[in-house]
Amino acid sequence: MSSRRTTAIAGSLVAASFSAVLILSGTAGADDPGPASGKGGKPVDAVPAGVKLTTLLPERISVDNKSQVTAITATVKNEGTKDSGKIRLLVVGFDGLTVKNVQGCSPIEKKNLPKGSNSGFSCPIDNLAAGRSKSYAVDATFDLGRTGKVCVPVQTADGKKTFWQQGPVPFGTTNPSPNAPATPLLLGTDNKPVAPGGDELAETGAREDLMTLGGAGAALIAAGAAGVWWSRQRPRGLEG
Repeated sequence: MSSRRTTAIAGSLVAASFSAVLILSGTAGADDPGPASGKGGKPVDAVPAGVKLTTLLPERISVDNKSQVTAITATVKNEGTKDSGKIRLLVVGFDGLTVKNVQGCSPIEKKNLPKGSNSGFSCPIDNLAAGRSKSYAVDATFDLGRTGKVCVPVQTADGKKTFWQQGPVPFGTTNPSPNAPATPLLLGTDNKPVAPGGDELAETGAREDLMTLGGAGAALIAAGAAGVWWSRQRPRGLEG
């Protein structure tokens, strides 16, 4: 074999390897959750002076097309100058999104779940110091043939007040991938299933208007509730 032909073959192999690296890199990037976001969040009841509680959810999640399993990280932050005292974070699923477990938290009894929700966990926090945050690993499933929403309120330990509430905010797909191993979903995007028998997995409509920070209770419209249910519609003292 001539040296010229050997060089040409070697060059082709290098180019092919480089293309493979690019393809693999693009695939890996699709699973990157990106920055955490407070989209769909708003303050509700007044917090103690010097305390500022907020939450964050991932901008993107990835759902396994076969098992429908996904993972979410829910974060609560105290951006104030004083400690929070005893509080709790709730992680609640709606429609096609079902919360299966939240590490270090307790399931909410079915009778105490907010109206329209299918699952939820309560995470007690003895104290969140000023400037600190705490994150929870959430195991969930997502039925890609339906819409799906998650809600993460921050309350007093007894549930009588809700200081901050993010959601119910939807996850949805802009890139249906029924033949791929997983489907990426975007925070703040409704997942709109096609009619039964359709070839495509889902259609997407940007519905961030439902999650705007203005307008009290706007984040609960999609869930069929008005206002903040824990502090205004349900009995006091929902225990987690």
